[in-house]
Amino acid sequence: MDTRPKRVRIPHLLASKREGRKIAILTAYDYTMARLVDQAGVDAILVGDSLGNVMLGYDTTLPVTLEDMIHHGRAVRRGAQRALVIVDMPFGSYQAGVDQAVDNAVRLMKETGADAVKVEGGRPIVPAIRRMTEIGIPVMGHLGFTPQSVHQMGGYRVQGRSREDAEALLEDARAVEAAGAFALVLELIPPDLSAEVTRALTIPTIGIGAGPHRDGQVLVLQDMLGMFDDFQPKFVRRFAEVGSVIRGAVAQYVQDVAAGRFPAPEHTVGGARREEGSPS
Repeated sequence: MDTRPKRVRIPHLLASKREGRKIAILTAYDYTMARLVDQAGVDAILVGDSLGNVMLGYDTTLPVTLEDMIHHGRAVRRGAQRALVIVDMPFGSYQAGVDQAVDNAVRLMKETGADAVKVEGGRPIVPAIRRMTEIGIPVMGHLGFTPQSVHQMGGYRVQGRSREDAEALLEDARAVEAAGAFALVLELIPPDLSAEVTRALTIPTIGIGAGPHRDGQVLVLQDMLGMFDDFQPKFVRRFAEVGSVIRGAVAQYVQDVAAGRFPAPEHTVGGARREEGSPS
């Protein structure tokens, strides 16, 4: 018997942590893909600012705007019937202070219908997390490699390698939890540090390139489906090669149109048109 909830809520994720059930999260950025991954049973869909890379063709997530996130968040919300929907707050939408963060989080929630927002960073943004959660905006945190700080971090690098850096990340994680975040993404950190953070927190940890010792996993949908070849992270498992299927299907379509094989009679609607004066 299927015991999964008809609609995933934040308490379900917290219960998963307590009961040892792993949480499966994927990104999605449009109605069609959101509907497919929702029907397949993911617990949550993240409308990530990674859409800047995989949907808009940017080198980083930094150019993504609040309007971009609202546009894609609306589409995903329409496609997701069961999964929890979380929308990233993009670079520049919360870093300037608490008031800016609250105003933009309210816009995201109201205009997309999302269930929660996600922000990157530790103690410097704790006041914003605390205020958002105080007024009823659920917040997911994000530590380790934070793509919005890619230039400061010197590129896509594993974080928390030294004991000093690991202790700082652990303090950030505790602070984010204390501020009211309901979950925490851990990206590109050593597996032993991921395990340490996961043990230290009562909220779920969601890994991406953080090893097996966490409460759940998130991947970019286009990465795990083999649709995005611009950059292939080592930690990604390609569960399918959908990109090759799409290229093959389109190539066949082009050939069949050129050769007159498509559309065939069975693809023609309305039948032949009766000539004027012909018998009925």
